[in-house]
Amino acid sequence: MTELLVVITITVLAVLSPGADFALVTRNSLMLSRRHGVLTALGIGLGVMLHIGYSLLGVGVLLQQSALWFSGLKMAGAIYLVYLGIKLLRSPAQGSGEVRPSGGEMSSWAALRSGFLTNALNPKTMIFILSLFMQVIQPGTGLAVQIGYGAIIVLAHVLWFVMVARFFSAPAIASRLMSYRRRIDQLFGAVLVGFGLLLSALSVGP
Repeated sequence: MTELLVVITITVLAVLSPGADFALVTRNSLMLSRRHGVLTALGIGLGVMLHIGYSLLGVGVLLQQSALWFSGLKMAGAIYLVYLGIKLLRSPAQGSGEVRPSGGEMSSWAALRSGFLTNALNPKTMIFILSLFMQVIQPGTGLAVQIGYGAIIVLAHVLWFVMVARFFSAPAIASRLMSYRRRIDQLFGAVLVGFGLLLSALSVGP
């Protein structure tokens, strides 16, 4: 029971902490549609499943012990975040009306993929899950229980980001902010580029 409470507490704190996932879900929900935001959230859930999967298989131990592979993955994540940020910074200016775009500029698959890649390449999530499975969960914990913990972690991420998507796609919120569409894209673009540059600095650091 103590182990379960620790897993839940750490997971909630990790999920609620702001990061690239939050920025992407917020942007897609606000600028595109609720469906795009929810699909981005589901993509994040798939990314979390990937981290949990290799942690359960023991691949996480190899990643943690190989500085070259670990740094390479962190750098790949940093490059992807910078790429996403630059795309937002270079997005064309839209009209200042309150009508939201139809979402044709991003397909459902692209929204799902963006959420998956942002989380799968996110060193923050990688380190969080590796640390949880290697330092909090005891070696004697059964595989079924570990899978259950993994399900809790995935569910927590999906539920939180679906709530974020629903909040920022609410008409009362979106209608007030759509006139600032260009500035919002620039803001989130700068945030993603900032996260990417920070991660790249940490990847090449001592």
